[in-house]
Amino acid sequence: MSKRIVIALGGNALGNTPYEQLALVTETAKPIVDLIEQGNEVVIAHGNGPQVGMINLGMATAAEAKAIKSDMPFPECGAMSQGYIGYHLQNAIGNELAARGIVKDVATVVTQVLVDENDPAFQNPTKPVGAFYDKETADRIAAEKGYTMVEDAGRGYRQVVPSPKPIDVIEKNTVNALIKDGCVVITVGGGGIPVVRRDGKLYGTPAVIDKDFASAKLAELVKADALVILTAVDRVCINWGKPNQESLNEMTVEQAEQYCGEGHFAPGSMLPKVKAAISFAKTGGQAIIASLENAGKAVKGESGTIVHL
Repeated sequence: MSKRIVIALGGNALGNTPYEQLALVTETAKPIVDLIEQGNEVVIAHGNGPQVGMINLGMATAAEAKAIKSDMPFPECGAMSQGYIGYHLQNAIGNELAARGIVKDVATVVTQVLVDENDPAFQNPTKPVGAFYDKETADRIAAEKGYTMVEDAGRGYRQVVPSPKPIDVIEKNTVNALIKDGCVVITVGGGGIPVVRRDGKLYGTPAVIDKDFASAKLAELVKADALVILTAVDRVCINWGKPNQESLNEMTVEQAEQYCGEGHFAPGSMLPKVKAAISFAKTGGQAIIASLENAGKAVKGESGTIVHL
């Protein structure tokens, strides 16, 4: 039986440069097209943390050097990243579909995602974006540009920006229409372009929405049967790195919330994925956290960690 599936691609599915990314998504496309070939309706979301930060930094550096007239606001950087990452995914998935003789359109929707400008996240930036720096360079950038820079995962210092929760996907009707027409849709890239509503109008705001939370909201809005959050590991583990480490085939929402409260999942890694899975599972859908290569098996219940009511 076919399903409507929202796939949230993790950073491991994308490269660190446009050239690396274009090559890497050729492999990423294969398990995605496997799901399409099985008759499933597939919608794809993806991260953009490194890409949007690098675009922002590149534009700011060019503006400082007087090579361009001004830097680029963060929402526009998000839109640019949606465009070029979407193009790479469209290209790779389209080529893989054609190679298998499957006639199906692939479309990227540059997507605005509504957030609350009173979200506490705006007072506490936490989302890492862009390149890693040593402490001296990070301190200089913070002093010059007013960025918030923090140590990240023992790999150096990165800029952090607010990460508010998604409320709505503005282009949801367009996405639904494309799905209904049989298209493979790439949307809420990088969590979507964060916008706030004032006086009936939408305004972009400097932030990065977590792509897993945006994917969960999208899955809810398009009435997906499953949300598949892809990452570098086959299953969620508790007691990670300890002698009593345990991989989980499934978790109820109650169990998952308990594990989150006990601190089993790292804030910058597995925690947002589990919380996003909880969010979608609470709507009655099935959330799965799995590795990219096992996406097809995960949808069949043969791999990954299932989160359910």
